Amino acid sequence: MSCSTPLRIGLTGGIGSGKSTVSAMLAALGATIVDTDAIARQLTLAGGAAIEPLRLAFGDALIGADGALDRARMRELVFSDPVAKRRLETILHPLIGAETERQARDATTPTVVFDVPLLVESGRWRERVDKVLVVDCLESTQVERVVARSGWAADAVRAVIAQQATRTARRAAADAVIFNDGIDLTELERQVRSVWQQWHR
Repeated sequence: MSCSTPLRIGLTGGIGSGKSTVSAMLAALGATIVDTDAIARQLTLAGGAAIEPLRLAFGDALIGADGALDRARMRELVFSDPVAKRRLETILHPLIGAETERQARDATTPTVVFDVPLLVESGRWRERVDKVLVVDCLESTQVERVVARSGWAADAVRAVIAQQATRTARRAAADAVIFNDGIDLTELERQVRSVWQQWHR
């Protein structure tokens, strides 16, 4: 496949699934990673393109003393208020979309991986990519990993999981699924490499 028409892979998985680890493995195999979460964080840092629109929409209370979005407070708000969630998405999604496409256009590798946590939920991504790779694991494993990693309460993790697509919906949207549960990093890497080789034949 030539660099002028790179293979576009959509990578997704629920919170705590190990998607970021798989993303790093794909980068090591030579893919350009376009990380929509990282883009969202950049946009909402002090001076980021989303800060003034967010301030206008939500007020100073949602902007921290450092000038960046107060992510914890915003997360709390959008979980409890669907209207606020839609307003946030209306501001962020076009900005994320524009930066995502800019990074993809600038890629010089034969493969671009779009790391999109809410790929299935968005409904817009399927037609933008050639393949969808889903990283999957049991919900109990998701909770365990996020509690260990972030120190969140288990109920807070379950609340996030409840707002994401079901495992069934994600798997149904996949061209390949990596079941990242009960395996070590060596086996995970073997599975990632296997999918990579199949898709680059």
